Amino acid sequence: MQTDLPTSLGPARLTVAAAAEPRALLWLGHGAGGGIGSADLTALASRLPAQGVTVARHEQPWRVAGGRVAARPSLLDTGWRESFPAVAELAAGVPLIVGGRSAGARVACRTAGELGAVGVVCLGFPLHPPGRPQVSRLEELLTPEVPVLVLQGERDTFGSAADVEREVDGRRRIRVVAVPGADHGMKVLKSSPISGAEVSDLIVTAVAEFVDEVLG
Repeated sequence: MQTDLPTSLGPARLTVAAAAEPRALLWLGHGAGGGIGSADLTALASRLPAQGVTVARHEQPWRVAGGRVAARPSLLDTGWRESFPAVAELAAGVPLIVGGRSAGARVACRTAGELGAVGVVCLGFPLHPPGRPQVSRLEELLTPEVPVLVLQGERDTFGSAADVEREVDGRRRIRVVAVPGADHGMKVLKSSPISGAEVSDLIVTAVAEFVDEVLG
């Protein structure tokens, strides 16, 4: 199901993969360099509904309008916030988990508290711009007061899994899962220890387990 949502920035869009008997809604945003068709977002949307999790993938207004350059963070937050009433209606009272890939993960972290989310899923959290570790976004990752799952590639130039693990420094509400051999887009080399299909399996399994933990 696909629905356009009016916002002050132009229409946003939800693409929904509904569970037959939902026990949670996972609302996911895309990154700055791509849309909702990334392999990780697609895998979650295709496989989690069978486990009772409705997956709603959110396209920001700039993307729906055909733009190639992402809006600045404050406008991303606006597009996300103004889509929330439709998402809340879709949830119909089941717990909301927010998240996304890269820039979408940042938006989810910044807004999780105000939207009443019970958990946050970050796919390739951009800890810093490539080659500029001094420009840290750690504060955003630490913002949610609910459990956070970070799936991070070992080769991510925006901050590797080891970098994120070190920076969160054992904070119990944040769990970092390393994706072997993966880059920021969760792509692996032919020489990597696992295949692209196995990366998708790892991501789906980790998110499903996280949902179970959050729901108790």
